[in-house]
Amino acid sequence: MTESLLEQMLQPISDAISPDVARKLVALRASDAAQARIDQLATACNEGTMPPQQDAEYRTLVTTASVIAVLQSKARAVLTKNPAA
Repeated sequence: MTESLLEQMLQPISDAISPDVARKLVALRASDAAQARIDQLATACNEGTMPPQQDAEYRTLVTTASVIAVLQSKARAVLTKNPAA
């Protein structure tokens, strides 16, 4: 599978991830309040009722979630390569 441009750009960071940091990245989750806001924005987006300001906020959150997902994927790879660490 070909890496996305985002994955390629984050590779230097993932090369520096220690197993301890990798475990913390894998465990990273949105707080209940943050998840509630994301869900609220997603609903408004799906219903087509989102004003421009909320659309910008939602796009930022989606982009942030994508970056976090790539970092978590890289972190899982670190843990797979170093299971005992």
